[in-house]
Amino acid sequence: MAPYFLSNLIPRREKGVQQRPLLTVLASLTWIQWAHFWSGWLAWSCDAIDFFSVSLTVTRLADQFGKQTTDITEAITLTLLLRSVGAVVFGIASDRYGRKWPLVLNLVIISVLELSCGFVNTFPQFLAVRALFGIGMGGIWGMAASTALENLPVEVRGLASGVLQQGYAVGYLFAACINLRLVPETATTWRSLFWTASGISMFAAFVRAALPESELFIRAKEVEKAQGLNRTTTEKTQIFMKETGAMLKKHWLLCIYAVLLMTGFNFLSHGSQDLYPTYLVKSKDFSSNDATVATIIGNCGAIAGGAFAGYFSQYIGRRLTIIIFVLLVACFIPLWILPSSFSALSAGAFCIQFGVQGAWGVIPIQLAEMSPPAFRATFPGVAYQLGNMVSSASAQIEAVGGEHQRTTITHKNGVVENIPDYAKVQGILIGVVAAYVLIVTILGPENHGSHFEQHKPAFEEGAARDDAIIEEVVAPAQVGEKSSRDSVSVNEKMTENRKETV
Repeated sequence: MAPYFLSNLIPRREKGVQQRPLLTVLASLTWIQWAHFWSGWLAWSCDAIDFFSVSLTVTRLADQFGKQTTDITEAITLTLLLRSVGAVVFGIASDRYGRKWPLVLNLVIISVLELSCGFVNTFPQFLAVRALFGIGMGGIWGMAASTALENLPVEVRGLASGVLQQGYAVGYLFAACINLRLVPETATTWRSLFWTASGISMFAAFVRAALPESELFIRAKEVEKAQGLNRTTTEKTQIFMKETGAMLKKHWLLCIYAVLLMTGFNFLSHGSQDLYPTYLVKSKDFSSNDATVATIIGNCGAIAGGAFAGYFSQYIGRRLTIIIFVLLVACFIPLWILPSSFSALSAGAFCIQFGVQGAWGVIPIQLAEMSPPAFRATFPGVAYQLGNMVSSASAQIEAVGGEHQRTTITHKNGVVENIPDYAKVQGILIGVVAAYVLIVTILGPENHGSHFEQHKPAFEEGAARDDAIIEEVVAPAQVGEKSSRDSVSVNEKMTENRKETV
């Protein structure tokens, strides 16, 4: 008999029996549900535009500040290191006070910091602003994912997860297009990319500010009002801290697993993206223009992979989908690093990112379903960013590795040059990381189809329990056998789902 973690890769049939057809569910969504989803997607896209502004301009930044590639990648490392701080601060604020205003504030902060990057004149100033930007950037993902997914029906969350996560690829794509067309045409060159990114983030803040609070928090307030509870802000905060402690005591092992999982995923993503344009320019003798075009092609693969993987995960399970797409990554590594022509390397970029970001497309919903339900912004966000912190040196690892692993290249003018062998370094790194992600994913839990939207928010008594369901707001005459039966049914389902994550 197969071990449980293998036999449980495919969700049990009875969990999907009552699911409605995808198109029927999509047609039933209200404009507010659509707006919440796309506002979360836009926030995550802005996060990517702002972050990859450095990756796309490494050569220009090195020339501006008189530094080497390894020095510029320090800015990437600092940003990733400090993202976990922002994840803690803004994740707690979101679970405690609601999804809306913490996300708006977070977007405004990263907009201001991105704007500031375009005005720095020294390398220490640049590093300082990027470090602060890392704190601001760290809060976006957890709040964007919870805003986008918790207001959607269960049947559509797999596809929504894939589309949401590829907001990151779309953001990278936008940044690459700006770098391709705007940056070379302006006197300020790389600074114009940062300023444009700042404006897009501020626009996203205004979009979220124009929308209502998440339905979960509106419903929780209605329940409080119906029950005659008038807790003060201080009392709610005390309850929140108490429930947070209870959650950590109960789920500490799950917290460790989530960080281990996200460490692998972040190495997989940043190892295949952050130094990719530099790799094409330095090791494959591409022009900056061709490197940017290849990056755009790779991100098209990422967008397609994320959508496909998210959709299939709804039917074949989250972990099995991740495993399939990570295996695709391993298969396409040779195409990614061995060719020298533009067409072949672009095809390799498309295929690698189809696999990498396909696996990533499942992560928002996998973490949301795996998380203690009341802490869907804090838990995934902190796990994500702690994984980022551990993997923060991925670009520097590749840069230093390239300096030690050398090869020669013959330029078009016939000159032979000794250059960093980024192809070999990236191929080894991604291969090792892919194997690690496969093992961690296979051994991990899955809570496919969780109804986390029915759970109490974190500022209510008992929220740390996995079966703490929000009571329906009904008139006294309606309170009877049906209400009791529905509550028991939901509690039993959630308890059963949580048992499967042990």
